[in-house]
Amino acid sequence: MEDSDKLSLEQIRAFLEASEEVGFLASNRDELYGWVERTLRHHDYPELARSAKGLVRRYVAKMTGLSRAQTARLIRAYQQGRPVRPKSYRRRRFASRYTPADIELLAEVDNAHQNLSGPATQKLLQRAFHDYGDARFQRLSAISVAQIYRLRKATRYRERHATYHHTRPSAVAIGERRKPDPQGRPGFLRVDTVHQGDWGGVKGLYHINAVDEVTQWQVVGATPYISEAWLLPVLEAMLDQFPFRVRGFHSDNGSEFINATVSKLLNKLLIEQTKSRPRHSNDNGLAETKNGWVIRKHIGWGHIASRHAEAFDQFYRTHFNPYLNFHRPCGVPELRTTAKGKQKWVYRWYATPWEILRQLPNLSQHLRPDLTLEILAQQARSQSDLQAALAMQKAKQKLFASLRRKRTA
Repeated sequence: MEDSDKLSLEQIRAFLEASEEVGFLASNRDELYGWVERTLRHHDYPELARSAKGLVRRYVAKMTGLSRAQTARLIRAYQQGRPVRPKSYRRRRFASRYTPADIELLAEVDNAHQNLSGPATQKLLQRAFHDYGDARFQRLSAISVAQIYRLRKATRYRERHATYHHTRPSAVAIGERRKPDPQGRPGFLRVDTVHQGDWGGVKGLYHINAVDEVTQWQVVGATPYISEAWLLPVLEAMLDQFPFRVRGFHSDNGSEFINATVSKLLNKLLIEQTKSRPRHSNDNGLAETKNGWVIRKHIGWGHIASRHAEAFDQFYRTHFNPYLNFHRPCGVPELRTTAKGKQKWVYRWYATPWEILRQLPNLSQHLRPDLTLEILAQQARSQSDLQAALAMQKAKQKLFASLRRKRTA
């Protein structure tokens, strides 16, 4: 309708009576709001009588297709001297607290530590700022666990984070005939073997995994074969790497541990030996968990020839074991009883084995005679968590690169 904003009041009344059953719908909001403003200005709306105002109001609603409430809002804006213009939509957004540099730093930490859980990662970020004084972690040191998982979904994080998911290992039922009773003392080990695959009917090397039940102090070794002659030197070297006196040695019923040679060694060192109980598959759950989330996660499932066992054992002693015990947080289980009497394990404290160890009462009574708290503390602070993880990853990459060169040759 041409010049529809310049109709007189009588023309408007006639139009409304003639088009009572007809409805209009505007397609362009800018033109629509401009037409409303011109119509109200043409009729000098604030000076009209009450009946005339109602007539103009009905006319505006009919021509624009707006609701009664929206029409009233536009007229109110005009009467208040504000321009009748559509408001641009602005979504409410919270202020960004963490910068792109923080996200990249989180990706670097996850790459170095190979994707620990949210609480463990939170502990690493806190230690990086408070214990090692790295100013880059100031904002991340106060991050919540939920926010860590949200940042891991960011595009910048995914661009800088490479994750390799290996096939999950199947559970192996390993228990013990008599369950050890540490009574809060360190030195009761859970021991298990991890085989590194077959190739063409040839066995790969074996990893020996020993974990202390109380502190989760972990020592990993490697041997080409699990016969008594090959296994004994590796076990002796592993026992020497624990900073406290070893009191208990628990394993499954495999012949690599249940034999006269190993028993003689343990008896010589006054170490109590226990073995698995039937139908108690969770008795050795701690060692089985460390098999999957430590050894398999870092070493993988592929075949590694037994001739490389010495190189892997050296890598474990020099880089891997110090990283695990001084720089990798793990969950500390706490048995809780609900109001209904149900018992469940919860993990409210994440700490490194060294932090768990130094919290024990009368720790000096459990340490080896040649070690002191000062020596261990100095070793823990010689590198930050991130530096130790990066050094371990670099050494691991160099080790696997040498394996590939030898395989190609």
